[in-house]
Amino acid sequence: MSALRSYYYKLPPGFRLLGRKIFYFPIDLYEGIIGKRAKNEPKKGDIYVGGSDFIPHGIRQMNALKKYISLSSTDHVLDIGCGIGRTAVALTGFIDKGTYDGFDAVEKGINWCNKHIHSKYPNFNFKFTPIYNDLYNTFSQKAENFTFPYENALFDKAFLFSVFTHMQIPEIRQYLKEISRVLKTDGQCLATFFLYDDTKTEAGSMHFPHQYEGYKLMDDQVTAANIAVSIPLLNQMALDAGLKVTTVKEGFWRNNVEKEGADEFQDIVVFNKI
Repeated sequence: MSALRSYYYKLPPGFRLLGRKIFYFPIDLYEGIIGKRAKNEPKKGDIYVGGSDFIPHGIRQMNALKKYISLSSTDHVLDIGCGIGRTAVALTGFIDKGTYDGFDAVEKGINWCNKHIHSKYPNFNFKFTPIYNDLYNTFSQKAENFTFPYENALFDKAFLFSVFTHMQIPEIRQYLKEISRVLKTDGQCLATFFLYDDTKTEAGSMHFPHQYEGYKLMDDQVTAANIAVSIPLLNQMALDAGLKVTTVKEGFWRNNVEKEGADEFQDIVVFNKI
């Protein structure tokens, strides 16, 4: 783990968001003056998850959804942890006859999405869900007890980019159960993880020194920092939720996976509802 990442995780939740805004302020000011920023792109300092390559990364995520879960323009789609709309912006040019719903625990991201996306694309809807996350807030609602604010069997597809990598095992279990509940029969979900197999040594740019039964943590003081999950545990949690792991595609965080040609930094997992 880099020194910068380690320092970032030691900051209080509010300061993490403020720190990023301060860090990118000169770039945001410059891009605002010269008019470089796209109309459907937030300021870099307001992007609180993922890298600053907002538009290209969103397009890559959309392409992964098309490739792995055959996302179509008529699908009813749920984006779990939609952030400030990285994937949603890309999907506005694709999902025209279907619907998109997204929710997130950071209110400023949802506000931006409603202002810049929902106002132009009414079939794209966003909800603020005040769920506790020690990276971003101190809300009382815990993810391990959270019920998605949607009816049963409502969605054809669901997806989560870099969400399960910041959750604990009871929270992952609950979200998998909720995903199964809101998916239609034969529905699919794409999610990203850091996975490991106890039968072989995993080496990569992410390090998880704190070992527990079935999972490893990057930082045992900030439990939402990053988590790696064992493949057997993931398979069992999926089955318990009424899902089956059908695809695992290793990401380029691993030393043995080249960035060029890879679909995601994290490992891609596809679940089918059973």
